Amino acid sequence: MTRQNQIPTEDGSRVTLALIPLWDMCNHTNGLITTGYNLEDDRCECVALRDFRAGEQIYIFYGTRSNAEFVIHSGFFFDNNSHDRVKIKLGVSKSDRLYAMKAEVLARAGIPTSSVFALHSTEPPVSAQLLAFLRVFCMTEEELKGHLLGDNALDRIFTLGNSEYPVSWDNEVRLWTFLEDRASLLLKTYKTTIEEDKSFLKDHDLSVRATMAIKLRLGEKEILEKAVKSAAVNREHYRKQMQAGAALPRCEESGAAGARLPLALRNLEEEAGVQEALTLTEAVSRAKAVENGLVNGENSIPNGTRSEKESLSQEESKRATEGTKECSSDSTEGGSAQ
Repeated sequence: MTRQNQIPTEDGSRVTLALIPLWDMCNHTNGLITTGYNLEDDRCECVALRDFRAGEQIYIFYGTRSNAEFVIHSGFFFDNNSHDRVKIKLGVSKSDRLYAMKAEVLARAGIPTSSVFALHSTEPPVSAQLLAFLRVFCMTEEELKGHLLGDNALDRIFTLGNSEYPVSWDNEVRLWTFLEDRASLLLKTYKTTIEEDKSFLKDHDLSVRATMAIKLRLGEKEILEKAVKSAAVNREHYRKQMQAGAALPRCEESGAAGARLPLALRNLEEEAGVQEALTLTEAVSRAKAVENGLVNGENSIPNGTRSEKESLSQEESKRATEGTKECSSDSTEGGSAQ
C-alpha cells in the first residue's frame, strides 16, 4: 500500500506527485527527519534513525506533527507525542481603541493581527510568536508607544518573543491571566472531563477508531489543562515580582537583543535597522496599509511563523490569517475530536 508523495521535478524548479512504495510503508517513531531527495540521482534517500537488526521493523520520523494531524492524515494516534498541540485562534479586535498601534507593532514583528496559534504539550506551552502576540495584545498605550518610538524601539520589538525580557511586570500578569482564562474556557467546551475519558477508555471495549477519537480529545484536554496550570504559575510569579518592585531586565543594557531572537523577529532586523522610528501618525497610517495587505507599497500580508519546531509554514500561516481575518479578541477555537 502506498499513497501520493510530493517530490521535486528533475530540475528542482517545482514539485510533482509520485509513489514511493517501500519507504511509504515505514511507521512513525520519535527522532529526526532523515529522508531527502537526491536530485542528481533522481531518487528518494532515507538514512536509518539507528541500527536495525535483520527482520526488525524499520521506523522513520514523519515530522513534528500533532496527534490531530496524525489521526486525520495518517490514521493513527501516537502516544507520548512530544510535538502534540492544540490550536487556538486569537485576534486583535478592530473595535479596540489601540488597534492601529497594536497592528503596527505586530507588523514590525512579522505577526498578523489575527491568526491561529498553538498551545503545546511541553513547557513552555506557548511559542515565541504566541508570547509576542500576547504581549502586544495586552499592552497599554504607553507600552505601545515605547515599541513604536524612541531609540530603543527596535530592541524592544526584537525581544517581544523572548521570555527573559518582559515588557512590564503588569503586562506579564495580564497576558498570563488572559491565557489562563482562554484555556479554561476552551476546556469547558468539551462535554466530558479528563477523568471521564480515562475511565471510558479503561472500562469499555472500544473499536480502534473510537479509541483514537477519545484519546485525541483527552490529549487536547490535557494540553489545555497544562496550559492553565502553567499560566497560573507564571501569573503568580510576575505578580510577586510586581509587588516586590523588582527591576525589569533590559536588553539594551545587557547587549543581548539579538542573541536569542525568534526567527520571525530576527528576519526583520536587517530591514528595520536602516529605518528611522516612525512617528505616531505614520505608525497609524502604516497599520491601516497593513490591514489592507500593503506594506511599503507592496501587496503582501505579513505572515507570522511558529518558532522552535512548531512553526506554521508561510502558506499555512497565510491561510490561517485569511480564515480568521475578521475574528475579534474574544474569539478562540480549540481542536476537538468529534
